[in-house]
Amino acid sequence: MSTRKMQFFNEEFYHIFNRGVDKRDIFLDAGDYNRFLIAMSLLNDTNDGLMIEWRDFKKSNPGKSLDAFLKVPFRKRVPLVEIIAYCLNPNHYHFILKQVEDKGIERFMHKIGTSHTKYFNKKNKRSGALFQGVFKATHIDSDEYLTYLSAYVNKNNFIHGYDQNGDWIYSSLPDYLGQRNNSIVPINKKIILGQFRNMDDYKDFLEKNALHLKTKKEIQKYLIEEE
Repeated sequence: MSTRKMQFFNEEFYHIFNRGVDKRDIFLDAGDYNRFLIAMSLLNDTNDGLMIEWRDFKKSNPGKSLDAFLKVPFRKRVPLVEIIAYCLNPNHYHFILKQVEDKGIERFMHKIGTSHTKYFNKKNKRSGALFQGVFKATHIDSDEYLTYLSAYVNKNNFIHGYDQNGDWIYSSLPDYLGQRNNSIVPINKKIILGQFRNMDDYKDFLEKNALHLKTKKEIQKYLIEEE
């Protein structure tokens, strides 16, 4: 695991970003996205082994879902982070994470990066790094910026022009808007939605702010430079 100058503290929120090396795509099809989402769920644990258990379960029960697997009794899970929001785009991703265990963000991100690189390289018969170095991160130090960043992350695919129809399923937006009942990735959306009277108010906030956020000078340090 690479050494970082930035320290991550428990109960604090962080905006996390990484992209493919040389800006290459890291998701080539629906299978890549779904496999990454499953990894986000199963690798968020202080212990290791759930991805292997899931693989073995799927071999024995090819028709069963991840939800069915997670209902099978097994050791108690201890999450490394709380996932507040996320968006997966063809060549990069954004997370908003709250650290809940010591070194939780570093451990979670290391697991995610290693797992997806091994999967992607094996599938595509390639070798070497997939991601452009160590992930970028910035501390979110106020509720105001946390709320703004939730709009930036939840609508990131739209901001980058990957989805013109509003039906991008590889983000936490459908969870926030109540459009998805069985999400692969557990999301803690209470801290965001609790600041609005109802879901429609949050939806209005998203529409008004999503395109505006990327160039808003006073929060540039929170958005993380992508160029």
